[in-house]
Amino acid sequence: MTENVDSIDWSDPSDGRIYDPDDDHAFPDERLNNVLAFVDNDDEIAAYLAAQNVNPVARKKYNDHGTKHISIVRNRALCLYDLLKAADVEFNGAGDQGLDEADEAVIIGLAAILHDIGHVVHRDDHPYYSIPLAADVLDRILPEFYDTADRVRVKGEVLHAILCHHTEEDPLTLEAGVVRVADALDMERGRSRIPYERGGRGINTVSSQAIEAVALEPGDGVPVQVEIEMNNAAGVYQVDNLLKAKLTGSGLEDLVRIVALNTNEPGDRIVERIEL
Repeated sequence: MTENVDSIDWSDPSDGRIYDPDDDHAFPDERLNNVLAFVDNDDEIAAYLAAQNVNPVARKKYNDHGTKHISIVRNRALCLYDLLKAADVEFNGAGDQGLDEADEAVIIGLAAILHDIGHVVHRDDHPYYSIPLAADVLDRILPEFYDTADRVRVKGEVLHAILCHHTEEDPLTLEAGVVRVADALDMERGRSRIPYERGGRGINTVSSQAIEAVALEPGDGVPVQVEIEMNNAAGVYQVDNLLKAKLTGSGLEDLVRIVALNTNEPGDRIVERIEL
């Protein structure tokens, strides 16, 4: 069944930390909020978010990369950006292009929403398939908000962030780095529920069952602390091989601290606390 745009709840509280357009933020948010309001009522984007889950979940027995994943990544990317801006971190993507500070959040928001649409073609190498598909969507959306020169520049920055979220190409902007890290923050227990219930027992699926909660908070001595609660040591795979791997090379390595706590394993705990 095709998912209707009305069924997408971008503010689902189960996502953890939520970006609320009505809150006060550490950055100019009016332009972002206008873009998000437009996107939230776009039938083509809603269709992509539903269709992009077929290859990874139904055919590859992988974890969810559809509407729910995008909601989580979008919320966490914007909240991560807000914490960084509150700490006066200077971003370079929009600025290098002569764009406004207000465009930083637009770049992050659109890249977070569109980063996985290449899954409609194939799970393997999906960021490269996402580029032409996202470009078509951006060509339709951006003229609503930008003149020709600025929409070309915003489009390029969004596509850069999409490309770098899951490839060997390192992000060249902090905006792209935020999207890359936020993609890995979708890791709570149950996020691999569908392939797990269908018999998937790979390390990515099993270890994801060990992650109870993820929180983003201001850090002590760093702008952001990511706090991860695990119920057993299997969660180390998620923290080390996925989140740490995406943080490395993101440009945010010195700005984000990861703390993982093993809170519920009986007996002698193999891992009690990991700090990165």
